[in-house]
Amino acid sequence: MTERHYPLEPLFGKIIGPFERFLRQTTAGGLVLMGMTLLTLIVASSPWGDAYRHLWETPVRIGIGLQNLEMSLHAWVNEGLMALFFLFVGLELKREIMVGELSSLRNAALPIAGAIGGMLAPAVIYFLFNSSGPAKAGWGIPMATDIAFAVGILVLLAWRIPRNLIIFLTALAIADDLGAVLIIALFYTQTIDMALLGVAVCLLGILIICNRGGIRHALPYAIMGILLWLALLKSGVHATLSGILLALMIPARPIYTPKQFDKRLDEMRVAFRSSAANPDGSDVPMDINRMYATAELLEKASSAVQSPQQRMEHHLSPWVTFGVIPLFAMANAGLDLLAMPFREVIIQPVTLGVILGLVLGKFFGISGFAWLAVRLGFAKLPGGVQWRYILGAAWLGGIGFTMSLFIGQLAFTEKPDLFEEARLGIIMASLISSIIGLTWLYLSSRKSTVKG
Repeated sequence: MTERHYPLEPLFGKIIGPFERFLRQTTAGGLVLMGMTLLTLIVASSPWGDAYRHLWETPVRIGIGLQNLEMSLHAWVNEGLMALFFLFVGLELKREIMVGELSSLRNAALPIAGAIGGMLAPAVIYFLFNSSGPAKAGWGIPMATDIAFAVGILVLLAWRIPRNLIIFLTALAIADDLGAVLIIALFYTQTIDMALLGVAVCLLGILIICNRGGIRHALPYAIMGILLWLALLKSGVHATLSGILLALMIPARPIYTPKQFDKRLDEMRVAFRSSAANPDGSDVPMDINRMYATAELLEKASSAVQSPQQRMEHHLSPWVTFGVIPLFAMANAGLDLLAMPFREVIIQPVTLGVILGLVLGKFFGISGFAWLAVRLGFAKLPGGVQWRYILGAAWLGGIGFTMSLFIGQLAFTEKPDLFEEARLGIIMASLISSIIGLTWLYLSSRKSTVKG
């Protein structure tokens, strides 16, 4: 009897690492975000622009009985869906700190130093243009780097640049996200209702008990997360921070250790073979129910060897990358370029502060602090990465789209004219940084190829 062999790759697909999977999705998400932003700008500047803007002011009510929560569609995106974005960011941060590029102080030193410089320098430059008045509140706008945009641009040159440069920029952007979250929590909160804040603290305590008590099912965390979001929304602390807090509470340890899972696999492999074997050697199982039960146990064991944090990050990733972030761009990037007095707005202190903060502040802050960290011996350059590549990544750090728009909304809630100026600055700076960074890295890699 001839034994049959089945190719594994067509059946199960090529196995790729978590970083490669993250990179592919982030790159695709960056391209979708670019396309959605361009489409939004076109629609907002077209005859349908007014209808587009009115759409986002449509009130949406969700309630049970007499309890109702009503916000505009725009607010649901910024306050509700962005909580999922922050949950995903929190899961990424937790993973990187526990087992990723930020887990080792030696490896994390360079991207963290770059992230610190990339937040301080832009804030200082913005403050030089806007040191007083209501415009001063926007100092946090140029401090953020958009990971999807920046990595998406960088990967366009993936075949010409060192892989470690992509890892460096990804780690830097994740550390940058942590800084942006802290800034939002500390400086961009409204009047706080201490009673509701106390409710939020109690809910956080319940989440800690669930975590320490070994609860691995997603439902209790989902319920507590929604209640935490509501409590923070009503308390005055920005509701999206509930996503970060929930991410910290999601268990990072699986039910099975790798050793236990391997032993369980051996047991189930024997059970599966005995249930699927036939006396005549055919492939049709004799006892389909036994084989099905064994396969079901295998599925459960495979789930048990993954931590709840891994599963949640895996399931959230496509929804956030291809749903939440593009919707946020649609709701917030709708600038009417034709109606805007471009020459007047471009020279406004807010616009100049944002543009120069993102383009020049990010470049000098990231590259300067990275150089200082290496010079002082706190960090070292990643393998195969030369300084010219770090400088190219520093230019791309000026792409501050998603988080910058979000902070701009918080800073100028009562000043829509200032937000319009900031929004133009964010879009202009992101475009300028993309072009300079892409050109710089292309010429640097070309120079390296010629030398080689």
